[in-house]
Amino acid sequence: MEPLPHIAVVDDHGEIRELLVRYLGQHGYKVSAAASAAEFRAMMARGEVPDLAVLDIMMPGEDGLSLCRHLRSVSKLPVIFLTAMAEDTERIVGLELGADDYLVKPFNPRELLARIRAVLRRTGSDPVKTEESGAKGGNVRFGDKLFDMTRHEVTGADGVAVPLSTAEYRLLCVFLEHAGKVLSRDALLDLTSGREAEAWDRSIDNQVSRLRRKIEQDPKNPVLIKTFWGDGYCFTGEVSPG
Repeated sequence: MEPLPHIAVVDDHGEIRELLVRYLGQHGYKVSAAASAAEFRAMMARGEVPDLAVLDIMMPGEDGLSLCRHLRSVSKLPVIFLTAMAEDTERIVGLELGADDYLVKPFNPRELLARIRAVLRRTGSDPVKTEESGAKGGNVRFGDKLFDMTRHEVTGADGVAVPLSTAEYRLLCVFLEHAGKVLSRDALLDLTSGREAEAWDRSIDNQVSRLRRKIEQDPKNPVLIKTFWGDGYCFTGEVSPG
């Protein structure tokens, strides 16, 4: 499985850090949080280098502008600013320092997610899409099942191969790539089809039900794909190369 894209959130407000760790984590990212520029510098010094940094501009001690200036002197790490200031001057300064984008507080986490994806696409660090993973082929094991990614089928302990539809195949790939992480319906829809869920969109629930019927021993009491009410779904099976 490919490593998850790593996002660092640097903000002195604990509520914002907690919100983004949870929200971005549910949408398929590894997230590290730092309460200050000093904490983030220490994280980098330990070799924990993210794929993108979300920086608050107004922080006690070293502010986000200074931290961005430092990052630009030593790396090409993509940066998105969070700012409580709506004035054009501050945004212009941030962009002149090399920031890739900015968002004014208060912000909608979904908008930040969209901006993160856009920046990662531009910088070549976009999360691996399901179709690309499938194109690589190969086998993956989970429980007593063998998933043939080339043939799009799952074989159980009885040796019977069960073919998957394109939608089921994409969904299983996403679950295996993010095993152990709770993914929201919105995240699953985006990762499998590249679009966001609309109100009352139950297509993911239907796809999960169909996939459970093909990989669970008892679809009504699933042990591989667990439901986390209010949060989404999580693949809890042990995953290993086939």
